[in-house]
Amino acid sequence: MEYFCYYDSPLGGITLTGDGKALTGLWFNGQNRFTPGTDGAEKATDLPIFEQARRWLDAYFGGKAPDFTPPLALKGTAFRRSVWALLPDIPYGTTVSYGEIAKRLEAQNGGRRVSARAVGGAVGHNPVSIIVPCHRVIGADGSLTGYGGGMERKRRLLELEKIMMNDE
Repeated sequence: MEYFCYYDSPLGGITLTGDGKALTGLWFNGQNRFTPGTDGAEKATDLPIFEQARRWLDAYFGGKAPDFTPPLALKGTAFRRSVWALLPDIPYGTTVSYGEIAKRLEAQNGGRRVSARAVGGAVGHNPVSIIVPCHRVIGADGSLTGYGGGMERKRRLLELEKIMMNDE
């Protein structure tokens, strides 16, 4: 069974989905890219997984690096899951480029080439934004690049982490 609930963040409403034990989705309402749906899901605000996610988000939006991660169940291709698995390794308050992630995947895969563009496609389909910090991934030249929740939200998430971008 799939469940959902809502969270009011300083950057706008967020929808969370879960299977009852793990978080399966987290996205800004109305975001302009891939968004998991809630069709057939049951609204349930009192599930422990949603309480954990709310505590994580409260800490994060309170300006702190959360010291735990709620259980996650990310659904996607093997390649996308391999990219998403690297995103939580990007420390709070830092950024990496799509190319850097591609190089890390190449090292894991015995040198088999991975394109930064393919990494970008996977990052863009991250089903649990913020907690799986796709907003910390930037262009090779240090510029802000796409974010499903919108560029202004990406900028504000980075500012919350004390990362100042000079991309204007």
